[in-house]
Amino acid sequence: MPGTALVSDAEIAERKATLLALGRRKHVLAQKRLQQDLGAPGRLGGFIHFVRYFWHILEPNTPLVEGMPFYAIIAHLEAVTRGEIRRLLINVSPGSAKSLLVNVFWPAWEWGPANMPWLRYVTFSYAAYLTERDNQRMLDIVKSPEYRELWGDRYKITRDQMTKPQNDAKGWKFSSSMKGVGTGERGHRILADDLHNVKEGESETIRTETVRWVREGMSNRLNDMEAGVIVMIQQRVHEEDASQAVLDAELGYVHLMIPMEFDPSRACETPVWVDPRTEDGELADPSRFPPNVITEIKRTLGPTAWASQYQQSPSPRGGAILKRDWWVPYELELGKPFRHKFEFILASLDPAFTAKQENDPSGFVVFGVFYEKGLPHAVMLQAWRKWLELHGKTMEQGAAETSAAFQRRTSGDWGLVEWVAHECKRLRVNKLIIEDKASGHSVAQEIYRLYGEETWGTQLYPVGNLDKRARAFAIQHLFADGRVLAPASPDGNLLVWRDWAEMAITECEKFRGLPGDEDNTVDAITQSLKFLRDNGLLIRQEEKALQDRAAAMHKGPRKALYEV
Repeated sequence: MPGTALVSDAEIAERKATLLALGRRKHVLAQKRLQQDLGAPGRLGGFIHFVRYFWHILEPNTPLVEGMPFYAIIAHLEAVTRGEIRRLLINVSPGSAKSLLVNVFWPAWEWGPANMPWLRYVTFSYAAYLTERDNQRMLDIVKSPEYRELWGDRYKITRDQMTKPQNDAKGWKFSSSMKGVGTGERGHRILADDLHNVKEGESETIRTETVRWVREGMSNRLNDMEAGVIVMIQQRVHEEDASQAVLDAELGYVHLMIPMEFDPSRACETPVWVDPRTEDGELADPSRFPPNVITEIKRTLGPTAWASQYQQSPSPRGGAILKRDWWVPYELELGKPFRHKFEFILASLDPAFTAKQENDPSGFVVFGVFYEKGLPHAVMLQAWRKWLELHGKTMEQGAAETSAAFQRRTSGDWGLVEWVAHECKRLRVNKLIIEDKASGHSVAQEIYRLYGEETWGTQLYPVGNLDKRARAFAIQHLFADGRVLAPASPDGNLLVWRDWAEMAITECEKFRGLPGDEDNTVDAITQSLKFLRDNGLLIRQEEKALQDRAAAMHKGPRKALYEV
């Protein structure tokens, strides 16, 4: 819905061609008309023509694809320039050109066509390299011969640096990040672009730190609290993210919120724009995101990430992260072997060695990876949670005693190390991963000492800075995509989970990532699936095709296309 432009694109193209062909001096009138067209302050007037005019400088080989979110963002930024909006929150999907529009084209437009070169911008993101990247892109525009031809007499760049480009009208654009806010720099405009890293959105510690800064420190970066402008742009990552913080505080933000699929109950209307869609599920940007692409994105991300990042509607707290009906039954009669050959068998341990029931148990799972129709799947082969000491009693097997009889007689007195070693032997595990924490080191050392010559490898596996909840969300899409299975036995017309599988599935179903949750088996499961994903063992169809082509060319396997 581009609105009514002040001048046609064809007219602008004609004037541009005239200037390029005949030179500035002979066509001062044509130049002035072009300056007016690109700087006109009307809604969807000069700014959109400016973006079209200079797009080729940033993307010479990529055509500009416009859509409804593109027009809506431009309309709101022009309203900010006209002084009609001082606080603006933009929640739109990835791929909407939001960073280019807000952090690159708009400052260049305000400095030149809008004739406000004195403006000072302080820009923030979760990482400084993102704002530095956008500063360099803006410099590419304002230093271009076409830009200097039109507005070179208004200001000159005096400091050509990504961190803080400056002009001789005392304007500048400072690049910072959430960890670099102690600089003391203050400006006329604060541009907060993706303050949350999507990968860390479910990490309560990191998210809380970001939200606290938004509430307490962001506005302090304005020169003038009354006249200064704050523009926040991001995709939603959590129901308690920075966007929700400013909405809850009722700070007067104009909220531009565009879900990819239209939801009539959440139709957006602002002082300068109304969502024109009327049909439930109607796409916001079908030229850039057609239905087949939307289907693929949903399958890749999983329901929660899709709802947050593309629908701008994070799942409510308390909603199930790993739903029961996402587990795919692997039909297996009691006493029968698995039908598939396993390409890789992984054991995962979340250790907490203690025999006291009031303490946390150790969680242990084993997954086998098999291929069906060319795609890998992971089926759970075993799962348990046990309250165990590090070691149990040392017992000798009788001379005439079978291994099965010895196990039945002694297993009740085994410790954690003995149980893990037994399962790794029994299920022919290729790799054992143990969560890299204090208790994990003791278990790993004993496994190395006592079973170092066995056929499986043992590895301490770091969890990084993601908390339990974030780790569950990181592998959610594998469940939603039907790639995770568990054994179920026929019982009449029903399939019934094995007892140990029922325990693990129920724990997953109840898991919310809240204090008091039973989560040791969940932790072992999420650790397993993330390891398989990160190491290219549980990949998508197109990733498998890339891997096969790389192998044919004698190249190493590629990493997963979509990080988690």
